[in-house]
Amino acid sequence: MANPSAVSNGHLHCHQKRNNLLKSGIYKKNGIAKEIQKNGISNGGLYKKPFNEHFEQAPMYVAVLTYLGFGVGTIFGYLRDFMRACGLERCNLAAEREEQKDFVPLYQDFENFYTRNLYMRIRDNWNRPICSVPGPQFDLMERVTDDFNWTFRFTGRTIKDVINMGSYNYLGFAETDANALKTVADVLQNYGTGVCSTRQEMGNLDKHIELENLVARFLDVEAAMVFGMGFATNSMNIPSLVGKGCLILSDELNHTSLVLGARLSGATIRIFKHNNMQSLEKLLRDAIAYGQPRSRRAWKKILILVEGIYSMEGSIVRLPEIVALKKRYKAYLYLDEAHSIGAVGPTGRGVVEYFGMDPEDVDVLMGTFTKSFGAAGGYIAGKKELVDFLRTHSHSAIYATSMCPPVAEQIIRSMKCVMGLDGTTQGLQRVRQLGENTRYFRRRLHEMGFIVYGNDDSPVVPLLLYMPGKIGAFARRMLAKNIGVVVVGFPATPIAESRARFCVSAAHTREMLDTVLNALDELGDFLQLKYSRHSRSSRPELFDETSFELED
Repeated sequence: MANPSAVSNGHLHCHQKRNNLLKSGIYKKNGIAKEIQKNGISNGGLYKKPFNEHFEQAPMYVAVLTYLGFGVGTIFGYLRDFMRACGLERCNLAAEREEQKDFVPLYQDFENFYTRNLYMRIRDNWNRPICSVPGPQFDLMERVTDDFNWTFRFTGRTIKDVINMGSYNYLGFAETDANALKTVADVLQNYGTGVCSTRQEMGNLDKHIELENLVARFLDVEAAMVFGMGFATNSMNIPSLVGKGCLILSDELNHTSLVLGARLSGATIRIFKHNNMQSLEKLLRDAIAYGQPRSRRAWKKILILVEGIYSMEGSIVRLPEIVALKKRYKAYLYLDEAHSIGAVGPTGRGVVEYFGMDPEDVDVLMGTFTKSFGAAGGYIAGKKELVDFLRTHSHSAIYATSMCPPVAEQIIRSMKCVMGLDGTTQGLQRVRQLGENTRYFRRRLHEMGFIVYGNDDSPVVPLLLYMPGKIGAFARRMLAKNIGVVVVGFPATPIAESRARFCVSAAHTREMLDTVLNALDELGDFLQLKYSRHSRSSRPELFDETSFELED
């Protein structure tokens, strides 16, 4: 049986401080991760600045009313199903067709029930058709329903200049400026729209090679490989890296693409609590000490899966501590920077730069071009050996059509702008403007009394709504004020934590943000959404949960 301390290449001096914190009762209320992150973390030499995250819990009455709301909705749902079965209520779309009566139901009973009786009541708040570029403002096609959201019809009217608070347009590169897009138009003229082949056959263009070299330079790594779809970058590459006999340690709030990739790999999967280093360390220690179930053989590989910014919580990965743990226990680290690349760090190079770390500390760097760069696709970056391996083993590289040339050029021109290779400082200004907008927007929401999750520097800003009846009311009233928002509920979030998710952009002006904030202030009073019981401290207390020190 392996000894965990024998495989260490670093030292973790954390036990005494952890015991002192436990004795002081800091952990008791919301659990280890949530309570400490709310107050900020200094963490010895690992963090060069305060790491402030907020996960305030709502008052007890809010939780009770939330579950009560779902309970009442469920009761009325069963009542309506009974009325449909008796012929007292007629709704053809809610019933199976006659020829399907003898079929096994395609959906699970509760999923079908939830969609039919709860989701349909607020369905008008999703899939709204946009008819312009999704910049800081967009145009929306107006639609109405005559049968309680089962079907929609368009009125022919367009709602103009809706403030866009939902798109992942962090740096504002989703734009239609002809001068900015000139190189993209030239590539479209010369290359056309599609490649119609895979990279291994006739789809390997000079634009792909140029882009990969630029990505590697941007991230300061040896090599990079690009893919035509961000979701597939995770789901199709993780199975190439691990398989049977390997162990995946995955954060409980990882994106579906990471979850799917882990499941497709055939590796054993174990989940650790969100951003909780004690939970991760325990899993690592047990993996080293006990090995594989039954056989007790050592795991072939241990791969830690985390995200840079978590898209539903707005939290930032505690990368320095995870790197310390992965070095101590000889594990590999896979970092998904879909939301963080371009959005955080002094020059937009993601959470690695945000924490001032060496890119070589992360074994697999993954990111997407669908957010900060206003395009499509994703990348894997790291050691040259890693990239060469994926070129011949990745399902996405072998079977998927390669990225279309105009999209590749859009990524190239936006990345050059961020790097300053276009001869301007516009890219750096966008990164700084995003940071200013993010901190301003979050600070104002805290001052108003809303419960807002996540890190102070995260442009993903979840505002908690909780009660199911307030989801639809919030989105509809915001749209009536010409503000487009994204609302999220079960099953995308825990059943009692429905929320509105704002995405701040560098393209948002201060006037736009103030318009949104004023509307939120008014709506927060009207819908009674200001649940926070804590005023924002100007000088938050700092606690050390762990203090890792690595050998030079």
